[in-house]
Amino acid sequence: MTKDKTETEPKKKGKFKKLLLVGVAAVALIGAGAGAGVYFGALSAEAAKPEDHYPKLVLRSQGEAEPAAEEDDKEAPLKVGSVSVPNDRFKVDPRKYEITYYPIADSFTTNLADGSGFLQIGISLSTFYDGKVINNIKRQAVPIRSVVLMVLAEQDPALLSTSQGKQRLQRQLTAAINDVLREKEGFGGIDNVYFTSLVIQ
Repeated sequence: MTKDKTETEPKKKGKFKKLLLVGVAAVALIGAGAGAGVYFGALSAEAAKPEDHYPKLVLRSQGEAEPAAEEDDKEAPLKVGSVSVPNDRFKVDPRKYEITYYPIADSFTTNLADGSGFLQIGISLSTFYDGKVINNIKRQAVPIRSVVLMVLAEQDPALLSTSQGKQRLQRQLTAAINDVLREKEGFGGIDNVYFTSLVIQ
């Protein structure tokens, strides 16, 4: 009987060592897998930079999108946290880049500032950037419509009867729409606002 006891004890110790070794190997594999996941996750986050989500200029000749080119009158890229955001507050050479027009479907009607009448206009927006800007306009249609109506309500009918007054209104609308897009989407991209109809009564 003593022989049996001594023979089973080494077998039990051997089984325990094997189980312990398998447990340690499993923990090591799990740790290595987690480490690899973190490493490759950081690589993929680095590959898909936040700047990739911003609109890009569309070249006229090839129709390809490219990042905003260095222009003489361009301001430095904006910093939002640790991310560099392309600065859309500069004029693009219209001979080099493709322009896209986006007509706003419904016209805008509002009372004028002096209360003497009303203003009704239809507008179309232009951009040199890719379809992301158009998608941003569609997504932010309600705040854009609101800001356009607010700008129109402040207009003086005497100024609007002149060409300079209409050009000033174009600049005001362009700035206001870009401000909404920058606030809501992080990027403006509207080059100009064009009137498709304009009625003052």
